[in-house]
This record gives sequence, structure tokens and C-alpha cells, in this order.
Amino acid sequence: MDETTPPSNEAVETGAALRLVVGRIARRVRQAHTVGDLTHSEVSVLNRLDRDGADSPGSLAELERVRPQAMATTLAGLEERGLVLRRPDAGDGRRSVLSVTEAGRELLTDRRSESVQLLAGAIEREFDPAERQELLRLLPLLDRLAERL
Repeated sequence: MDETTPPSNEAVETGAALRLVVGRIARRVRQAHTVGDLTHSEVSVLNRLDRDGADSPGSLAELERVRPQAMATTLAGLEERGLVLRRPDAGDGRRSVLSVTEAGRELLTDRRSESVQLLAGAIEREFDPAERQELLRLLPLLDRLAERL
């Protein structure tokens, strides 16, 4: 299908159902977090900096699809907690770049561990071995979908 052809009814129904399910899972995982008391935006920026390395506020705003002012607020909160460090850009002293501090990495590790344990416990309790294998088999498809959005 090219981008001008409307999606089939099946694709629309699947997309709607998937959006609801993924949203519920994400919301429940977020609600269960006890580590860090961060906003969704703060967690997203910390994860991006941890995964991709130091970056400028403007670039982060673009990548996160938010206004520069919103990114400035997010970064200020992270800096205040000592989770990110701002320093001058080595290539252009007028710009600054931010990177995750050790405290930021530790917080992310703790949150990830908490999320994984929550999900693993639910998967163990609610799914038999064949269903767990089916979930595992579907993950590459969901990952591919996430990459295309």
C-alpha cells in the first residue's frame, strides 16, 4: 500500500485495538513506578540521552517532537535533580549539550528493573508457556511497527 491509498478496514480495526491495548499497558506500567517520580517527558529524554549520547536542547526538542520551551522546562527539572549535566558544546561554544549523569543512569536502571519485574510477573501469572512463546514471537512485528511510526 502506498501513502495515498487509505488503509483497509482490517488495518483500521487492528490499529484501534492495538492503540488501546498498548496504551493500557503503558499507563499501568507508568502508574506502578515508585522509582524517581519523573514525568513521562523526563523519562523519555533521559532514555534518549542514555541510548544516543549527549545532545543539544534544540535537537532533543525536535527528536521528542515538542516545542523548545517545553524541552527547556523538562531539562531544567532533570538538571535540578542532578540527572543530566549541561556543558558547552566542544565544537560550538555558543551551544550547550546535555548528557546523563551517573545518578540519571542509576535511576533509569532501577525504573527498567521495576518495569521488567512488573511485566514478567504478569506474564508468568497470566499466560501458559505456549502463550508466552506467542507473545515472544510477536515482538519483532511490534518493534517493526514502532520503527515505522
